[in-house]
Amino acid sequence: MKCDITGNVYYENGIVNRGNLTRLSGIMKRARAGEALTIGFLGGSITQGSLSAAPERCYAYLVFEWWRSAFPEAQFTYINAGIGATDSQFGCARVKEDLLCHNPDFVVIDFSVNDDCTEHFMETYEGVIRRVYGWKSKPAVLLLHNVYYDTGANAQLLHGRVGRYYELPAVSMQSSIYPALLSGAIENKEITPDNLHPNDAGHALVASVITYFLAQVKKETEAECRPEAGAPASGSAEDTGSCAAELRKEPLTLNRYEHSTRYRNDCGCAQCSGFVPDDTPQHGITDVFKNGWMAAENGDSITVEAEGTCIAVQYRKTVHHPAPKAEVLIDGDADGAVLLDAAFEEDWGDKLALVTAGENLSAGTHRVTVRIAEAHADDALPFYLASVIGSVPRE
Repeated sequence: MKCDITGNVYYENGIVNRGNLTRLSGIMKRARAGEALTIGFLGGSITQGSLSAAPERCYAYLVFEWWRSAFPEAQFTYINAGIGATDSQFGCARVKEDLLCHNPDFVVIDFSVNDDCTEHFMETYEGVIRRVYGWKSKPAVLLLHNVYYDTGANAQLLHGRVGRYYELPAVSMQSSIYPALLSGAIENKEITPDNLHPNDAGHALVASVITYFLAQVKKETEAECRPEAGAPASGSAEDTGSCAAELRKEPLTLNRYEHSTRYRNDCGCAQCSGFVPDDTPQHGITDVFKNGWMAAENGDSITVEAEGTCIAVQYRKTVHHPAPKAEVLIDGDADGAVLLDAAFEEDWGDKLALVTAGENLSAGTHRVTVRIAEAHADDALPFYLASVIGSVPRE
């Protein structure tokens, strides 16, 4: 069934911030001129395409297809950097290798159902935005706020503050699709089987809210480019605006996560006692349990030297029980140890869990020790340490 939002009011309400359109308009001018452009997406499971019947049916690819259809003169490259069950804190650590290395020209950022609506995630979200918007390719950024369709919950309240501070355009499913559900214009079961992840019809609807906004900007840009408007008929990289002036603003938060580094088994800074590196090949960024370390015996330990004032660890929480437990110590501080329970009580599959082990640490390098605290002879899987993340505050 093809779902649609009745009336433009829902689409208009979905545009929660028009922001500064200089960059986006500039990208569209370059597309009209036939340039080669890269369209990128960063987010969680919805961006990855969860519950779409095929990768080409997820909202991200449908938005990419809009660009190809709207600007047939241009050449477009599609980069989907969505990873299920991950938040903006992990996004800060992986955005360079998963997305920015491709020098995107347009980026959709989607973490509003993966982040909690807390000051912590407001800070990590700002870190992602600053990292993307300040990248050398000067990408236009569009913020996407997805929503829980049964409750209307998301992190838009605090994410939106960050977006408005940086004058970034934003569209919201909380302000468009969710009100349409409440009004009876659409039924939940038509667009999502679990009240969060869209099916094909739901992905198409999310894409339509985004492309409605993009089409408005395209129309405005074309009006500017008409000869009678006195504007050039094509754009260039210079038309997209200066990121340096915008990012000289003082951050809205403490901004301790913008510059984050992942330490994995190729870092050369780990001392292992019982932990062994996982050297099996990784097949794409969503193959998350790779390049880490494994251990299965009580007392096994690994120490990673990581730089930063905030330290986090990533590990596997598994639905296969029983599962081991480990503890994290920073610089040998047993009193501040953090427990990592590898048992996952959900039923949808194993999760790449991220836990902040220390904040407001002294600047410099810290010794991060992970030690198996409780292993069982019949554990279904060994403990898997995926990475240590160190976040260095801005200069």
